[in-house]
Amino acid sequence: MRYVALALLLAACGQPAPDPARPEEAGAALEQAALKAGIVADPANLNPVGAYASETDRVCIVPHNKDYRIGASVEYGEGQSCIARGVASGRDTLQIDFGEDCRFEAGVEGGRVVFPAVLPPACDRRCTGRATLTAINASLLSSAEAEARAMRAPDGEPLCS
Repeated sequence: MRYVALALLLAACGQPAPDPARPEEAGAALEQAALKAGIVADPANLNPVGAYASETDRVCIVPHNKDYRIGASVEYGEGQSCIARGVASGRDTLQIDFGEDCRFEAGVEGGRVVFPAVLPPACDRRCTGRATLTAINASLLSSAEAEARAMRAPDGEPLCS
């Protein structure tokens, strides 16, 4: 934590001091210094493309036209799985459409894809047994498009086809 503070202080050297009467300027100046120093990622440059996974959850995101192809799967064992393939748009919040009224927003935060805890009932059609797509929380394994395209679903087919 000390190193982060030191880096921010050094990055701010040579810049005019923010007006203490306007605290919003101090926050903006600190954010700009952190962006310039590379301490935080520039939201304008975030790219969700990649292969994500946790123990049972898999998500792939690959470029498709100006948006993305997305696939998600969950596998808990024989007869307990979900497979969903569709399209997505956005960067830090993805608008996901798996078709047939299975549409929702998911977050991309800190190298993770996080699905909401409540999804439209139509999303259940992509699952067998008691498996569900709700609350998928998968960490970035690779930001390489080739890795995302190589990810397989429980049915053996490419997840982001």
